Order: sequence, then structure tokens, then C-alpha cells
Amino acid sequence: MHILLTGSTGFIGQRLARRIVERGDTLTALVRRTSKRGVLESLGVRFAVGDILTGEGLAEAVKGVDCVLHLAGVTKSRDEEGYFQGNAEGTRRLVKAMAELPTPPRLVYCSSLAAAGPSVPGRPRREEETPAPVSLYGRSKLGGEQALREFAHRVPSIVLRPPIVYGPGDQEFLPSMLPMARMGVMLKSGFGPKHYSLIHVDDLCTALLAAAERGQTLRADDPVAGVYMVSDGAEHRWEDFCLALAQAMGRGKLAVVPIPDTVSYVVGLGSELAARVRGTIPILNRDKVREMACPAWTCSTDRATKELGFTAAISLAQGLASALAPNPGARGR
Repeated sequence: MHILLTGSTGFIGQRLARRIVERGDTLTALVRRTSKRGVLESLGVRFAVGDILTGEGLAEAVKGVDCVLHLAGVTKSRDEEGYFQGNAEGTRRLVKAMAELPTPPRLVYCSSLAAAGPSVPGRPRREEETPAPVSLYGRSKLGGEQALREFAHRVPSIVLRPPIVYGPGDQEFLPSMLPMARMGVMLKSGFGPKHYSLIHVDDLCTALLAAAERGQTLRADDPVAGVYMVSDGAEHRWEDFCLALAQAMGRGKLAVVPIPDTVSYVVGLGSELAARVRGTIPILNRDKVREMACPAWTCSTDRATKELGFTAAISLAQGLASALAPNPGARGR
């Protein structure tokens, strides 16, 4: 199979690129002119220069491939425009370029559970539920899904909605947790229970490739067909995650300290203002706080198991151990 991979220089992308090469498939990585290519060059992948933000090079990049795995997107932005340009409009530019081919390849879009919205405690979200995103990020990822639906009559497309993704090479989720964990204290937004689904990056790579090979595609007459939730299959309380993180770090139990949602909002705002002064974009912002205020972000994997044959192989304890190893291996499963 000849695969075009967007977002190839990111956390998930580099892991997926290695898996694709090890499988023996032909891989072309879509990169910007300024992208760092060292890891990908060492894998011997081909390169196509292009940019989903401008549309540069997309028409040429999608030619002659069997499948496009679309990971590129914006996970943090200073404003709404940044999220929607990177996730909704960028996806629309890509799928439009594919639709103009005589025979478009398959497209697998790595969306997010944020596009579906939070769940009810004790009732994991399912694909047939109407999406109800609560953040700008979630709405922009849903916008990317809607762009696929606009061209579904031409481009066979599949949507995957993973929850929190972690593992070796993670630059955002675990690194934001470790400073608190080293101090022995983990903060929790709000006073009630919090429940989460998670997925190890290697399991997500397995799901993406399974979708490319066997996933049903989006259909105008069925809002559920072609959409899959994936996770490690467990529902993790925040306290359970903190305990597993402490064990992976070889420490004693961490103290979980709840803080009011209003305080979290103020902290998010302060983080944005400080980042603006530094000229950076913060991981914690008011948009992320809106997600943190929800009591549950869990999803069912029943459809992915039935139609893709996907079952996660990496438990939280195993995944955290691999992510925190001194020299975590670069090889995927």
C-alpha cells in the first residue's frame, strides 16, 4: 500500500511512520518546507512538500497514493480562527484536492473525542450520539469531520475519534503532569468524580491502520457509518490515573487536590496572558479548562472492535512504564 501521511513530524505521526515502514508499505510524508525531517529521513520515507493551511502542494501530494492518513492539525491556538483554519479548513483543502482526482484514495481522519463531546458518568459516549463539543478545539475537529462529509460522495473517508493519547514521544499530556507528580501533588479541576478514556500511541497506530484497511466509509444516509471511537477499553478515574503514574515513577501515592472550576478558569486565563507576553501558545488555556470542567470523557469501543477488529493491547500501567522509561524505544509494536 502507498500511504500519504500528514502530521508526520508530530508525536503520533513519527510513531505511525515507523510502523508503516516496518510493515513494508510505501510511505510519503507531507511536510512543510521548514519541517524537521531527521527522524523521517532515517526511516527512508519519501517527502512531499505541502501545507494544509495554504493548500500548497496538496494536489500533487495526493496523486498516486492508495490511502491518506490525516493527522495534521492544531491542538492549541490563541484564538478560534487558529483552531478552525488548522482543523476544519485545512482538512477541507486536503479532501477537496483528493476529490479532484479521477479515482480518489481512501482517507482516514484522526479526529478527537473532543469533537463528539463529553460523556455522562457511567455511560461511555457512542458513535450514534449527536456530537456536542464544548471547546473551540472540539468544534474545529468536528468541522474537519463535516468537511469529509461534504466530499463523501467522491472520497471514501473514515473518522477515528481517540481520547487522550499518551506514550513515548508525548510532548504535551504527560509532560504537563510530571512537574506536579514530582512534587507529590496532582490537581483536579472540580470536586466531583472525573472519568477518562485513554489510549497508548501504539494502540492508536494499530487502530488507524485497521481503519485504512477495513473501515466502513462515511455515508450520507447513515450518520454513524465510518465513525469509530477507540480507547484502551477502560474507564479511568482521575485518582486511578494518578496512582498508576506514581507507580510508573516509582513513587508513593500522590495527593489529589481538587480546585474549584472558577480557579481553573483564572489559571487558564493567566497562562494565556503569560504566554502572550512570552510569544508562545500555552498548553493550559481557557478552552482546555472548559473540557476539564466536564465530569467524564469516556467512549465505547464496541463498534471499532466489531468492524475493525480493534482491541487495545497496552494497559495504562504498561503504557506509562514505556512512556517514562529512561530511553523509551522508538519502535512501535
